[in-house]
Amino acid sequence: MKWVFMPLLALTLVACGQTTATPAPSPSTPSSAALIAPLAESPATVQNCGETVSYASVPERAVTVDVNITEMMLALGLQDRMAGIGGVSSKGDILPEYQPAFAEVPSISEKYPTLEVLLGANPDFVFAGWNYGFSEEKGLTPAVLNERGIATYILTESCIRKGARPPITIQDTFTDLRNLGAIFRVEDRAAALIAGYEQDLAAIQSTLPKRDTPLRVFVYDSGEATPFTAASEAIPTNLISLAGGANIINDIKDSWVTVGWETVIERNPEMIVIVDYGTPNAEGKQRYLLNNPALANVDAIKNKRFVVLPYAAATPGPRNAAAVRTLAEAFFPEEFQ
Repeated sequence: MKWVFMPLLALTLVACGQTTATPAPSPSTPSSAALIAPLAESPATVQNCGETVSYASVPERAVTVDVNITEMMLALGLQDRMAGIGGVSSKGDILPEYQPAFAEVPSISEKYPTLEVLLGANPDFVFAGWNYGFSEEKGLTPAVLNERGIATYILTESCIRKGARPPITIQDTFTDLRNLGAIFRVEDRAAALIAGYEQDLAAIQSTLPKRDTPLRVFVYDSGEATPFTAASEAIPTNLISLAGGANIINDIKDSWVTVGWETVIERNPEMIVIVDYGTPNAEGKQRYLLNNPALANVDAIKNKRFVVLPYAAATPGPRNAAAVRTLAEAFFPEEFQ
């Protein structure tokens, strides 16, 4: 996010309901037929935030909000079915392999769009999440869009705002990809992507060292007076675990939270994961940590052990498997030489 990142702290989820949106005319792109199978006779039905949601036809004018969500669509080759992108400030925020596809889709807003701006794209489908575009305060919710005949899909990570659920894992990313595959009738493409990610994860797991205790890790998102960090139900906790570490804030049953520096000092992380977005950048955040005298005796600070994840790798999306490798290589460089 190129905005203030305050994920999932005080938002209430509006349950998604059954949707049967009437699609707008298809974009006149020659590759559409190759990318999308003919419309199915029966609706595609998926589970989203505990609700059964049906999609009567393949969306033709999808809008996505945020980098990670947009990259899911581009990874599935669905740019021909996209009418707009919000919450992505520049092409440089997108993985290089997806940038040509990204350039084919109009940007409707570099920041999170308002309802009016989003409606201006004439969407028949919106893929976003709570604090990834959907907002009660802005009046941009699945319920509001559904009332206008616009189908929606909610990022699984943000379903936690609806109620208690197991902690988020990379499997939730795979669920979103499978569901998108079903909605857009590209199930084979989704299955192939997931199989590739699972193969990568298996290779990483086979290389990890045998340890009695995992490496102690702290996620530093932002904040100086008090740090903002990933707790047990944010996806970095699972990515860290898959890389052989343990988030020192994994006892807080929430997603992204504010804690005190005294907690960090007491739990003494051996490695700090810096989420790179916003101001200051990762280098500035690392400089602050190194120059904070209260942290001088923390093992990660003394040994200058940091690893940086881009924002889109620390949120659910196609970069998650690669993020596990980045973490594992930083945690255990000898094994991954």
